[in-house]
Amino acid sequence: MSEKTKKFKEDASFSIADELGGLELLQAKYKRQNFSRHSHEGYTIGVIEKGAQRFYRTGGNHVAPKDHIILVNADEVHTGHAATEGGWEYRAMYPLPEQFAAMTEGIGPHPSVPYFPEPVVHDPEVAQQLRLVFSTLENSDNRLLRETLVYGALVKLMARHSKTRSEFEPRTRGQKQVLLVKTFLDDFPQADVSLEELASLAGYSPYYLVRAFQKEFGLPPHAYQIQSRLRYARKLLKSGHSISDAAQEAGFHDQSHFHRHFKRAMGITPKQFTSSAN
Repeated sequence: MSEKTKKFKEDASFSIADELGGLELLQAKYKRQNFSRHSHEGYTIGVIEKGAQRFYRTGGNHVAPKDHIILVNADEVHTGHAATEGGWEYRAMYPLPEQFAAMTEGIGPHPSVPYFPEPVVHDPEVAQQLRLVFSTLENSDNRLLRETLVYGALVKLMARHSKTRSEFEPRTRGQKQVLLVKTFLDDFPQADVSLEELASLAGYSPYYLVRAFQKEFGLPPHAYQIQSRLRYARKLLKSGHSISDAAQEAGFHDQSHFHRHFKRAMGITPKQFTSSAN
């Protein structure tokens, strides 16, 4: 294999820090990877190490070059692909909203979660602190050190780059109606439900529901159902289910269909995920 081929070889390493609430971590080098529109239960916090990534978030396209931090809010639809010919390398973590809420407990009347308005920030100090976190999580088994560094980095990131958003913010009636549909898809991801049935649940026409749902959550109901099924499948894989059983139980037609959607949303294959999660 030539040096040039080695240089451009794609690679991804996924891991889970169980003592940190199951914090998911990714270290990756991509050139051809093209993330489809997808969302995560947790936030995406990534540091670009080499090259640059172009991605969609918050209604627009953004470029994150080396030493910049990528910030995607929980449940926020986003994409990702190379912005340079040589691709990009980055490290990322996916903290859950409840982990952020725990950090602010006792500060105000209600738990709150951050909202990061800027998809890309240039903050060398926090970027270096995040690199230290990633390195420590990879190389140290000292639980106190690991937890302290993660907590410190996320608190500083919130203080510098987020707005506080209460989990108890009031919703309009229309938002509550489409939230009913989202909740159903989250609770029953494997269900073979029709658009007519979802529209009936919300009290809308099918056409209006598709528009209202996409406006609120960034994806139409059928595309969101795929994301919900992927999340359910990941839980099944973590609990020891085989890839084929997880695919079938989560509602995917076949294993290849599951593999394709998983890779385009996660950047790794189900097999890579399973080897790290178990």
